[in-house]
Amino acid sequence: MLMFNNPKIFTLAATVTGLALMFTIESIFPARSWQTPRKRRLLFHAGLALLNAAIIGLIATAPLMLWINLVHSRGWGIAPMLGLAGVVEIMASLVVLDLFNYWWHRFNHQIHFLWRFHKVHHVDTHVDVTTSLRFHPGELLISTIITKAIWFIIWGPSLTAILIFQSAITAASQFHHTNIDFTDTVENAIRKIIVTPRYHAGHHTVSKRTAQANYGTIFIFWDKIFGSYQEPVMEELKTLGLRRGRESDLSYASTLRAPFSSEY
Repeated sequence: MLMFNNPKIFTLAATVTGLALMFTIESIFPARSWQTPRKRRLLFHAGLALLNAAIIGLIATAPLMLWINLVHSRGWGIAPMLGLAGVVEIMASLVVLDLFNYWWHRFNHQIHFLWRFHKVHHVDTHVDVTTSLRFHPGELLISTIITKAIWFIIWGPSLTAILIFQSAITAASQFHHTNIDFTDTVENAIRKIIVTPRYHAGHHTVSKRTAQANYGTIFIFWDKIFGSYQEPVMEELKTLGLRRGRESDLSYASTLRAPFSSEY
């Protein structure tokens, strides 16, 4: 209960546990060979994640928590208006917030200002579970301070639902970035509901056909509903990342200045 009542501890525990599990699995059953030493990748992405955690913690966490408490205490949002509570509210919040996240991800690719930050995630030339840690602090600040604040006042989720959603979206991101693959039978079964590593790897190819599609994070049906579903082709999956900036994908200097330069 202590961990569940403390959002920071809860989120950290979920992130570290998922990362360790997926890292172990992809070490045993890798789908693609690594072109860069894994230790270097892990240290770089862990360092970036720690920097992001410090920045978000200092700037965004307290205001967002105050906002969540205000929204919840005033009963704002669609969920309270519908009288949703308990398990029903949690499940509904998981679906609705994942829908919001789908469109946020899609906007990050279609709006140039947002793409300048989001491209940091996509310049990674080899996708594995550590890629789920790879985000520019500017993108996370925009997402935390502005986007989620809007999501929460529109829907009005409970704090429990928010924590479960955050844990679910973190686990989903770690899972579908993991360097593993399944047999076609297993792949097709899982992909009826959730985003798989093979499907999401298509979103990280240099091919615009799939890179400008496959935006789902948890549930795959948003891509089908909104016409952004593209079946990955194995030939396209051979080259991941962006065409530019490949030589500096593990450089802190290049990563942090990326939104303000034309390097890639």
